[in-house]
Amino acid sequence: MTSTNNYTSVSGRKSKTLLYRLLPCSWLLLIAGLLAVGVHTSGCRIYSFRDVSIPDSIKTVKINFIENKASYVNPQLAQRLTDRLRQKIVSQTRLSQTNNDNADWIINATITGYSFSTSGISQQQEATNRLTITVHVIIDKQKSNETKEQDVSRSFEFSASQSIQQAETNLADEIVRSMTDDIFNQLFSEW
Repeated sequence: MTSTNNYTSVSGRKSKTLLYRLLPCSWLLLIAGLLAVGVHTSGCRIYSFRDVSIPDSIKTVKINFIENKASYVNPQLAQRLTDRLRQKIVSQTRLSQTNNDNADWIINATITGYSFSTSGISQQQEATNRLTITVHVIIDKQKSNETKEQDVSRSFEFSASQSIQQAETNLADEIVRSMTDDIFNQLFSEW
């Protein structure tokens, strides 16, 4: 009978030890699950632009061609940025795009900066370079007779072993996507 009690007590100890080992894991899983839900929920609020707050009286938007007045001109950037911004505004808001000058909102933008610099040095040589792009955005709210202006700027890192042309080619999609998102966020947030 003693051996049975010993066995039970050892078994009980093993159960408690196993329980104590599993308890932190289950708490970690629970916390991870809650964080995932929290990130997903907050992520939807941050990146879901279908809930953009636009007054009901605003129905139309005119998005003018983005001009490129930077000292260094990437010949494809202005057109690609204009097209992507138009697509994003039409697909993620309830606004209708028009070419009329009597639109409720008129959006103008100009690429004012497009510059390269060294961003990292390793063993006394350039390791990474940076492309910085700045776009000046103006929204003319016709109905409220209000104009707001804002500069949107973003930097893109690339290997110093790449030429400027190679970096532009490799970064092209990321540049257009990121700059469009940043401009969109500025247009539809309270500046």
